[in-house]
Amino acid sequence: MRTNSTTRLRLLAVATGLAAVAAIAAPTAASADPADTGFSAARLAAAGASVLRADVAGTAWHTDAATGTLVVTADSTVTDADLARIRREAGPDAAALRIERTPGKIRKLLSGGDAIYATSWRCSLGFNVRSGSNYYILTAGHCTDGAGTWWTSSSHTTTIGTTVGSSFPTNDYGLIKYASNSPVPPGTVGSQDITSAVNATTGMSVTRRGSTTGIHGGTVTGLNATVNYGNGDIVYGMIKTNVCAEPGDSGGPLYSGTRAVGLTSGGSGNCSSGGTTFFQPVTEALSAYGVSVY
Repeated sequence: MRTNSTTRLRLLAVATGLAAVAAIAAPTAASADPADTGFSAARLAAAGASVLRADVAGTAWHTDAATGTLVVTADSTVTDADLARIRREAGPDAAALRIERTPGKIRKLLSGGDAIYATSWRCSLGFNVRSGSNYYILTAGHCTDGAGTWWTSSSHTTTIGTTVGSSFPTNDYGLIKYASNSPVPPGTVGSQDITSAVNATTGMSVTRRGSTTGIHGGTVTGLNATVNYGNGDIVYGMIKTNVCAEPGDSGGPLYSGTRAVGLTSGGSGNCSSGGTTFFQPVTEALSAYGVSVY
């Protein structure tokens, strides 16, 4: 989520009063009987397409290979009627759904980890990257969407650079070109050197850094998740984690040791009591722009 914005309300959500995420089974949710687990890939794909058609904001879904089910995460804004609509849309594939409730609201989160400022909002720097002798910032696409110049502070006195690439929704990555390559931007996240990029795996230990909440760790709990932020803002192929994040952390880096893993997209909860956060895979963004970490 971007912060300090009065003009881009569709990318802002209420940052106060958000409950921590603690996924629990919804009492009204349709779930697969233990005897019926292990649904085919085709049936799981059909179930996923049904959830997408239902178009319920505040939901995210991914296939759980261990149980052969489609896990649908529903935040506190999703009503029982919304869940019923998802099940109706799924029809005979509803048995493949495993619906989990998460308190709070799934929203976009707007620092490796330092604050960067657009005209009306704040985000977080993801990773410094390069192509030849040119240096760039990789961050979230919902941060760069509609943004031109970026500064180091809210007073807009020192320019960082300008947006040269942005992809949101569908994806959630953007590219900012440094106004100057001198001095060379550090290829680190805080004090952690980043030397390569890797695809996430379920159970991977990961760390996130952001300009609002600093450094927090956790594990990857799902892959290839689809997240519906509402108002047509749907992103695909996201990494699901139990790492917390808050508004202003968007675009910040997810990493595992020296390896870059993802860019903070959005989620629910907070860093006082926990949360669920989704990340754009960094390998896809690096490939799209032909840049690399260093």
